[in-house]
This record gives sequence, C-alpha cells and structure tokens, in this order.
Amino acid sequence: MMIFESQEDPVREKKAIETFVNTFGGSYQKLDPLDVDFKIFDKDKKLIAYADINPRERAIRSAYPLPIKARKVTKLIDKRIPSVLIWVCDDGIIYASPRKIYGHVKMDKGDELMIYYDRQKDFKYVRFSR
Repeated sequence: MMIFESQEDPVREKKAIETFVNTFGGSYQKLDPLDVDFKIFDKDKKLIAYADINPRERAIRSAYPLPIKARKVTKLIDKRIPSVLIWVCDDGIIYASPRKIYGHVKMDKGDELMIYYDRQKDFKYVRFSR
C-alpha cells in the first residue's frame, strides 16, 4: 500500500477526502495504514463505501493514465461493499468505482504490479474551490 511520505501529502489526502464527501454531505473515518484509506458514511452515519486516495502530482487534464498498485484495488474489492478510487491532482480529484472502470496491468521497475487507467466515461471530477 502506498503511504503518503512528504509533509504536504497528508494535507492533500485530507483535502481529497473532504472534497469527495462534501459532494454529497457525508463523512469519513481514517483507517489503519495497512488497510484501505477511509470508510465513507452518508449523512445519517451509515457506512456506504470504502475509499483509497492516490496522489497524482499533475493537473486533472494531464493526469492520465491514472496509476495504482493492483493490490490496493484488490483490497477495496475484497471489502464486498461499494468502493471508490480517488486520485488527488493539483487542481481537484478524479474518482470512480473500481468495478466500473477498466485498465491495463504492467509490472513496474520495483516489481510492483500496477494498473493504469486511461480516460473513460465512468470517471467523475471535482475541482478544488479556490
């Protein structure tokens, strides 16, 4: 699992999850570093999804293909309830359900199995407010 390392990354992660839950009035809970990143709750505090945040240090328009470690996607799907992948970009977030998008798999130089997602209709976008 990718763990945010720089001082700025936890700030970006928090901004991403708050932007996501604020789109529908929900809330969130941070999970253990070895689990997926967050539980997502609706406005009535009912668990509705799990989420994983992925840093992408680019603007939304140049973020593709979107990379993620294959094991992170597997962890989300294994939760057996709805889940969402969120990429935090410089100017907003890109998100989608891993069950509705498709990607191609490659081994990276560190022998990590990665999935790369090209632009597709099931991705949603939310720009950060200024």
